[in-house]
Amino acid sequence: MHAAASQPSSATDPRTHTHTQSATDTALVRRLVAAQFPQWAGLSVVRVGSAGTANAMYRLGEDMVVRLPLTAGAADDVEKEHRWLPRLAPRLPVAIPVPLGQGTPGEGLSWPWSVYRWLDGEPPAVGHLAEPAALAGDLAEFVTALRDVDPADGPPSYRAEQLATRDRVTRAALAELRGVVDTDAATAAWEAALGAPDWSGPPVWLHADLQPGNMLLAEGRLSAVIDFGCLGLGEPAVDLIAAWYVLPASARAAFRAGLDADDATWARGRGWALSIALLELRAYRDSNPVMAAHARRVIHEVLADQAHGTGSARG
Repeated sequence: MHAAASQPSSATDPRTHTHTQSATDTALVRRLVAAQFPQWAGLSVVRVGSAGTANAMYRLGEDMVVRLPLTAGAADDVEKEHRWLPRLAPRLPVAIPVPLGQGTPGEGLSWPWSVYRWLDGEPPAVGHLAEPAALAGDLAEFVTALRDVDPADGPPSYRAEQLATRDRVTRAALAELRGVVDTDAATAAWEAALGAPDWSGPPVWLHADLQPGNMLLAEGRLSAVIDFGCLGLGEPAVDLIAAWYVLPASARAAFRAGLDADDATWARGRGWALSIALLELRAYRDSNPVMAAHARRVIHEVLADQAHGTGSARG
């Protein structure tokens, strides 16, 4: 299996839009490419399947992929990615999407769109990782390298807020999910995360959506990180969500050690994972079974951690 560069966002904080793009298809992609990138007009166009909700993806020939925004929020990410991904790429230890062309609205598409280089790889099979400890080290190396990039002039991340500012929406999700998840245990875990001290350092670069669908593996090791729609500056705990979204409990200590995450940062990271998953489950439990299943698993992992105290001390 191959996976496309910059796959559709998993919309972990499902964004609300009054304006969404109507359905896309291969004919639309062919018209867009012919009108704006005629040098590629004769290439094959094949839709790339995904459970994502923010972008539609079409493989263009063998080496490229077209990404069409489906929401206004995703369309807003186009210019940011074209500006920043080429600047970040030389500083990162694995491949990231390479923008090849920035399209403009037309042919029935309401927003700007992109052509990227195709990236080969497999998304991680969560729960069946071949090299979980090695992958934990790879993820820590990526997150550390991204944090170390000079933040000058960087935009705020989509998740740039302090964790406590998510309290209202998180509790609303908990209320709606009563009977669907163990809301008493989830509330206790959320309140434990809120009890951690806030980040007091400067903002750092974040991917901010390190979920399984946004990374590619080759022979069990991290080969690429994709979908940078949430990219920007924020507090470092946000990128710790990979510990619960991707890694098994047995590999979390290696990930934490690679990041040298203190107790407060680890606790906030667990809170971020819980909050994101709760909002995701609330939004998609009746409409997107793949994303809902991922969210349920993350909630289970967070509550198991909380029950066993595996995030409260180093190790």
